Amino acid sequence: MTINTQVSNDTTLVILVGEKFDFVLVDSFRRAYEDLPAEIRQIDVDLSATQYMDSSALGMLLNMQKVLAGRQLVYRIINCRPQIARILEISRFNKKFDIE
Repeated sequence: MTINTQVSNDTTLVILVGEKFDFVLVDSFRRAYEDLPAEIRQIDVDLSATQYMDSSALGMLLNMQKVLAGRQLVYRIINCRPQIARILEISRFNKKFDIE
């Protein structure tokens, strides 16, 4: 289980989540965004590889927004598989994130 990051277009941080998005990843997910460069304007959480997500993952996503609340950022969750998109929809995460 891993978290990888990359910067796209010099202004977007992409956080790539592995197959399982659960409590085991709490520290590595936090490290992915904690030293965010000033030029970053958007954070994309890429769930293309994610097959399992639990409530702690939802909490990590909300905590990321809370920690970065002082910055004007766009938050997107991208490349969701249908079962992950359903979890996000039921949890009403489309009110806090752009989901694509």
